[in-house]
Amino acid sequence: MPMGYVDLHLHTTASDGVLSPSEIVRYAKAKGLQAIAITDHDTIEGCEEGLSEGEKIGFEVIPGIEISAEHSPGSMHILGFFLDIHHPLLNERLAYLQKARAERNPKIIAKLNQLGIEMTYEEVLKASGGGQVGRPHFANVLLEKKYVRSFQEAFDRFLKKGAPAYVDKLRFTSKEALHFINEAKGVAALAHPNTLGMNGYSELEKLILKLVEEGLKGIEVYYPEHSAAEVAQYKTLAERYGLLSTGGTDYHGIEKNGLDIGVGRGEMKLPYSIIENLKAVRNRFSSAYAEDNDFSRR
Repeated sequence: MPMGYVDLHLHTTASDGVLSPSEIVRYAKAKGLQAIAITDHDTIEGCEEGLSEGEKIGFEVIPGIEISAEHSPGSMHILGFFLDIHHPLLNERLAYLQKARAERNPKIIAKLNQLGIEMTYEEVLKASGGGQVGRPHFANVLLEKKYVRSFQEAFDRFLKKGAPAYVDKLRFTSKEALHFINEAKGVAALAHPNTLGMNGYSELEKLILKLVEEGLKGIEVYYPEHSAAEVAQYKTLAERYGLLSTGGTDYHGIEKNGLDIGVGRGEMKLPYSIIENLKAVRNRFSSAYAEDNDFSRR
């Protein structure tokens, strides 16, 4: 029985992380973790490398993703675990998303240029290390060129929603995101519910019910930015609606305010039993799905 702890929310250079998939796998093992999930934003590009490195060094890596979904007033992110990364629908939907993102980035450059900021898309692409380009890479270039004094200032002055260089990105509906995660044999969990901006417990509960009907299987209960009261609230909702309780640090390779992989700010150390529960749901759901779609029996 594995005795180490796990981290089910990590980012690599495939999206906006600092470490490559191979590096984050090696780092996790060196830190004493038992397993991790690679959950880059809107892409599975880092999963194959991470899986290969895990196999090489004898470390368990779960292929995953973090999808941004349509939601107001806050933001909604949906995690997918144990994805079949070669599934055609998953890859078609993500390719569509990447095309839309590629069209968005030059618009951000144009807005920054109009504000008197000298920046090219080539500079931003270089900052991404060849991975998926996102707003953090624009922020890094702004900081490097001394237009801002901090990463946060770049977002506050130019890149956050409502700021002068902000360009909205394509997002799937929660129903669409949950559908292609489930089709790719993944287990879907709502990431960090505290970012949803819901007005009270009853509104949050209504949203959870809607997501369960759409195919949600878990809630990220354990997260560094969740208060003790929020953890208790999300755990209650998970138990009430038969959802898995997952958790992770949202580690990007930067020890922000003391945050580190696997432990958060020292409060986490999540047990391997979380992964065992995920595997049980995946196996049960996959078996039921296969039976429902076995037309040879009809």
